[in-house]
Amino acid sequence: MILTDTRILEEIEKGSIVIEPFDKKYLGSNSYDVHLSDTLAVYKDDILDARKHNEVTQFKITDHQGFLLLPGRLYLGVTQEYTETHAFVPFLEGKSSIGRLGIDIHSTAGKGDIGYCNTWTLEISVKQPVKIYPGMPIGQLIYFEVSGKVTTPYNRKQSAKYNRRTRVPVESMMWKNFDSKIRDSK
Repeated sequence: MILTDTRILEEIEKGSIVIEPFDKKYLGSNSYDVHLSDTLAVYKDDILDARKHNEVTQFKITDHQGFLLLPGRLYLGVTQEYTETHAFVPFLEGKSSIGRLGIDIHSTAGKGDIGYCNTWTLEISVKQPVKIYPGMPIGQLIYFEVSGKVTTPYNRKQSAKYNRRTRVPVESMMWKNFDSKIRDSK
């Protein structure tokens, strides 16, 4: 079941959902709108390797000029909002207005885990050139109830790769999966 606006507010009061900053005007009937931060990142290399740490270059986008996104390029963005979810599964979906501009905000990583405590890195791609601006609504968080007890929330997993609190986009840490397999086999 998806949480309604009333239930999201109740869970914020209890502390099982945290959204910072929070503004009630961004609360939908069953979602909460999140906004694009002023920092984007692109990978330094044109060819990425899942077994190595692919580094990124970060840059700021200005409110008055915005930034032109181009097709064929992956941009990493980040939400302005820091969130914590201690009892529900959060899903981040693009807003329909963003989709109608041909902007995808995630390739595969729309689901968070119970215990996820951070900003959301966005995997942004576009169908045609489009200009974006910091602070624009970019997505919406939807919260799902779960059945059963969670043994280890994400923020307590030793293998969690995205636990370090950040306000900037975070590049893929897939290489750590290969690194741990190599260590475990020795």
